[in-house]
Amino acid sequence: MSLPEVVSREEWLQARRALLDEEKAFTKARDALNTRRRELPMVRIDKPYTFTGPSGEAGLLDLFEGRAQLVVYHFMYPPEWSAGCPNCTAFVEEIGKVDAMHGLNTTFALVSRAPYEKLVAYAAEHGWEYPWYSSFESDFNYDFHVTLDESKVPFEYNYRSKAEWDARPNNGFIQQDQPFDLHGLSCFLYDGDAVYHTYSTYGRGADSMSFTPTALDLTALGRQEPWEKPAGRSLPATTDHCH
Repeated sequence: MSLPEVVSREEWLQARRALLDEEKAFTKARDALNTRRRELPMVRIDKPYTFTGPSGEAGLLDLFEGRAQLVVYHFMYPPEWSAGCPNCTAFVEEIGKVDAMHGLNTTFALVSRAPYEKLVAYAAEHGWEYPWYSSFESDFNYDFHVTLDESKVPFEYNYRSKAEWDARPNNGFIQQDQPFDLHGLSCFLYDGDAVYHTYSTYGRGADSMSFTPTALDLTALGRQEPWEKPAGRSLPATTDHCH
């Protein structure tokens, strides 16, 4: 193991101040990027999606649980698997309580393709109480490109087509047997009239475990200033816009 250089307190302080300047610049750049993320346009969701959850059959709006925002974690658990993805499991284990997200008018939920009975058993095994919905036999995973299956929808990975990936080096992953699942995060907004897709990190491979924003990064997930509602629309009491 290679350790850092040993220096005097004065030399350390000089190096620390130089790094501090870089840290401040990075913070400002990250804040600007978060602002651009929140200002992304939205896509209205008109297609009906059906899930199975704690109360039986549910639509996408039901997943909001009466709040303005919905953050969905695409948990990798295909129907044929006997257990959930270990990496997804580790991520969910680290989330803890989501009460703070509720304070931002935001609901956090898990969605997987496995039948609901499998999800209930796996959640009980780990002591989870997060709302977990099965998208089994729904188009949801395919439309949001967290299940890649060209018999269902055209191939799209990290916002690029298969042809674009074929033109890039070292992309053997696209030759995997289909269907195959990916993990990721998708955000939705309900304005009182319709549901909108605002942001996703789906299809980003291993780095999607360090989301930006993350379910734990509430400053990135929620607007820090009131969001002015569009003219003619009735919004819930608070609208901490996810994107």
